[in-house]
Amino acid sequence: MSIRDEISPATGGEKPISVLLTGASSGIGLAMLRQLLGNRHIALAFAVSRFASTSEVLRQLRDTHGERLVLLDADITDEGDLERLRDTVSSHTDVLDRVINAAGVLHAANLRPEKALEQITRANLERVFALNAFAPILLAKALMPLLCHDQVAVFASLSARVGSIGDNRSGGWYAYRASKAAQNQLMKTFAIELARRNRNACCLLLHPGTVDTPLSAPFQARVAAEKLFTTDRAATQLLQIIASRTAIDNGRFIAWDGTDVPW
Repeated sequence: MSIRDEISPATGGEKPISVLLTGASSGIGLAMLRQLLGNRHIALAFAVSRFASTSEVLRQLRDTHGERLVLLDADITDEGDLERLRDTVSSHTDVLDRVINAAGVLHAANLRPEKALEQITRANLERVFALNAFAPILLAKALMPLLCHDQVAVFASLSARVGSIGDNRSGGWYAYRASKAAQNQLMKTFAIELARRNRNACCLLLHPGTVDTPLSAPFQARVAAEKLFTTDRAATQLLQIIASRTAIDNGRFIAWDGTDVPW
């Protein structure tokens, strides 16, 4: 029996559910999507990325899973895109049972984590904050009407241990650290409001560990082999956490092994 049969990913129960996943075209997001689609309890999955409809890997998954998988193009840093995203999702379902935000940025063209104060630029701060901090809370705002029901609802967003202020002992990576810390505060505040609107809801911040993806590739040299996870392993670990959480866990910042990360 597979882990996907033993523990219904992101469900924790037998009821068919609907899931929306951002960052779905690569890395952890894609691995999570594959595992979700491999479970019979996932009735409907929305895969969100900027170019979801033209992603070859997502189109192959849609060919395999048919109407269970809906591909949605959206820049989740754009409020107009998020409003259109909500309207499209609403045309398919009245409720969302799980929302998983796996989108984020650490480095890109002309963007590298800062090693010294002199390397900070306003442009790069704004670029990193837009996706890592602003997008998750704007996504929550857009999708809140679909989370306000009387069933279990989980909103999970990938954070990072380096976003912990209490755990910061080495410095550097100003934009990435600060953007994840900002996300944590925004989502912690959202968790309080979410509970008022759905007493069965749970908002989680998740630290996936160091995962073998393009995001971490330039920084893996000093990572011990046993601490560098495949995307499949990371996806399984995170989905197990989501599946086993209840409203009592609302507002927690949890690492891949189930332990709490200090704020």
